[in-house]
Amino acid sequence: MYRKYTFIVLLLSVFGTLYAQRIDDRTIHSTGEFYFNKPDSLFVSLKEIYNNAAKIDDWETQAAALNQMGKICFHLGHFTQSLEYYLDANKMYNKVNRPELQAANQNDMGILHYYNQEVKQARQCYNNALRLFFESGNHSGIASTYGKIGHLFEKKHQYDSAFYYQNLALQEYRLAKDELGEAKIYENIGSIFEDIEQFDTAFSCFNKAMHLYKLKGERIEHIEVLNNIGDIYRKTGKYRQALQSSLMAASEASKVNEQYQLSAGYRDIAKTYNLLGKNDSAFYYIELCRKYLQEIYSSEGSKQTAFLQVFYEIEKKNSEILQLQSVKKINTIIAISVSIITLLLIVLGYSTISKQRTKIKAEQEINLQNKQMLSAQTKLMEAEQRNLQLERESLDLELRNTRLEEAQLKIQVEQKSKELSTHALHVIQKNQLLEELKTHLEDLVKDDKRDFKKQLKQLIIQINQNFSNESYWEEFKNTFEQIHYSFFNKLNSICPDLTATEIRLISLLKMNMNSTDMATILGISQDSLRVSRYRLRKKLKIEQGENLISFLQHI
Repeated sequence: MYRKYTFIVLLLSVFGTLYAQRIDDRTIHSTGEFYFNKPDSLFVSLKEIYNNAAKIDDWETQAAALNQMGKICFHLGHFTQSLEYYLDANKMYNKVNRPELQAANQNDMGILHYYNQEVKQARQCYNNALRLFFESGNHSGIASTYGKIGHLFEKKHQYDSAFYYQNLALQEYRLAKDELGEAKIYENIGSIFEDIEQFDTAFSCFNKAMHLYKLKGERIEHIEVLNNIGDIYRKTGKYRQALQSSLMAASEASKVNEQYQLSAGYRDIAKTYNLLGKNDSAFYYIELCRKYLQEIYSSEGSKQTAFLQVFYEIEKKNSEILQLQSVKKINTIIAISVSIITLLLIVLGYSTISKQRTKIKAEQEINLQNKQMLSAQTKLMEAEQRNLQLERESLDLELRNTRLEEAQLKIQVEQKSKELSTHALHVIQKNQLLEELKTHLEDLVKDDKRDFKKQLKQLIIQINQNFSNESYWEEFKNTFEQIHYSFFNKLNSICPDLTATEIRLISLLKMNMNSTDMATILGISQDSLRVSRYRLRKKLKIEQGENLISFLQHI
């Protein structure tokens, strides 16, 4: 008997834990649908709706279909695929600017994150939903979101925050005059009071919820509250009332064929009989609970298998469609590429031909210009050759004229030199004659016997005067200047204080005349000539060792 009692307690504990999870699912979802009888067929229908809406760019219908597909995947435990559908739906709702629908989708995403134990992400989604509901002024939406946030705090045993948000939700539902929503919040608040073992307050909240559910005709929610009230009676030791409440809940669940609630009712009845010490009855009802749970799990397994098969076929079909689209895109790209390449080849060919024509035309123009330039250069060269020939002829003529002038000038110089030499020779001869006459006359004067002594002296004086006749020297100087142009000017620039006798000596030295002739012409002795040359060197400041005649030749 003890072993049987222990087995019953163990079964109650196991099935209680399993069903608590299912009840928790139901508590979090406030939609009218908890599950789908044929999720595979519904998923196929939703996929078709989505595809038809995509053809006409109906984004709102696409978003609604994606949201429902996400719910199906969520209820069947495919959380990753569910999140993808919710995210895609969120993008679509954002495009059509439907904040209320987007907010509801955010709440669904929050529930998904919660079950994935991602509390922070869940809270972020709820906050996004609140912001969107506030923007649209949707009180029911705000209340629903507050309720979900309160549930998060309840599961973390932060009951003050849980009460705060559930009360905010109740206020918003009252503003929206949503009695069904109020009932759900009363149920949530009752659950919190039950957790903190304030059973009287919890009982009151559950009664308010049951009253509103009855008023709205919500039979399944009414059954759930009956089970919660049975829990309160059982926890407060009122086993008869607990048994009555649980039997009523099981009966109502059997009428509507709600297997989850029926299984929960049988579980609670088994617990109550166990507490009453009626273990045979407890074992009977726990077996019924196990039976219905097995049927539920078997049904869910079949649904899972059918859904996975449908999902696989849809994915396979989508993959084939994508592959066909990819092939079509590739073919389209190839066709476009071929067209573009053909067009480019035509343009390139036309461009090449055009460039070739332009190049040929340019080359012809360049050749024509080159011919014209060559012709002009030829003419220019011919003109230059003619000018050069004329210049050469002119230069030859000038050269001949110059040579002729030089020859004439040379002849003139030679003539002048001859004249100068002749003149100098005449002077020498005259002076020699005069010298001889002078000498002879001096001899005669010395002879005392001569009585015409006076007349002879006058003759000697006249001869002496003849030695220094300036007219001869002036004629000599003019002829010398013609041969040696500007010689006396250069000489004057070197030494401006030269005497006439010194200039005569320099002229004779320039003619390279010997000392004897120079002394004769000048009418002086050799000794006087040497003294005159010495003085001249000193006056011209000719250095020792430098030849006087060579110095004068370079002037």
